[in-house]
Amino acid sequence: MVATARLQRAQTRAAESRPYADEMQSVMRRLATATEGEITHPLLEVRNPVNIGILLITSDRGMAGSYNTNILRKVTEIVAPLDKSHVKMITVGKKGRAFFTKRDYNIVGDFPMSSAEVGFGEARAVSRAIISMFEKAEVDLVYVVYTHFVSAMRQVVVQNKLLPAIPPKQEATTACEEYLFEPEPVELFGRLLPRYVDAQIYRAMLESLASEHGARMTAMSSATDNARDMIDRLTLDFNRARQSAITTELNEIVGGAEAQK
Repeated sequence: MVATARLQRAQTRAAESRPYADEMQSVMRRLATATEGEITHPLLEVRNPVNIGILLITSDRGMAGSYNTNILRKVTEIVAPLDKSHVKMITVGKKGRAFFTKRDYNIVGDFPMSSAEVGFGEARAVSRAIISMFEKAEVDLVYVVYTHFVSAMRQVVVQNKLLPAIPPKQEATTACEEYLFEPEPVELFGRLLPRYVDAQIYRAMLESLASEHGARMTAMSSATDNARDMIDRLTLDFNRARQSAITTELNEIVGGAEAQK
């Protein structure tokens, strides 16, 4: 009951975050089109990717089936061809930190991942740390790796480029769309960039929390079913062994009685 309630709450929060994040991305696309070639911002700076930042979102607790394993495998594939000294990891969740600390990766940021609730303030703290690193040129490229929630039975590991924050360009449409921005697009774009990063990280954390609960509920349900099957099988084996022992004892008693005649 508790697991189901937590999953439903987390699923609702993740679903509610998607329209905001999608609309934020849509606004950024339109602003990028309106300000193309007119704006410079630290979060837009494209550099030779020497130092790579990885924002990795796992859980604090285990017992969630292959949830953490799938994320860790994906990140391992990403960093495998890279020089370990040029990889800087920001972990959200104890499982990711423990895994890569044992493998001597540089963990430059570590944040908890609540299994009950994720607030925007927590996502903002992660975002501020990553933005600061990028602006100081401590990392040249930042990826976020998390699990997108599809259903309680299915979660998909996702890798997205977080910084430099270059939203996809506005797709060409047959209709002529014209937007009026207040303040001017250049100023507005600069103001929204940090919030855009905040929104992407917040969405990733909410998706991860819903995925964690879904994976854990599925894993626990599977474990319960397996335990019941094992109990049934062992009970049957016990009854067969008991019946065999009783039959053997009866045969011995009958044989002894026949021998005394």
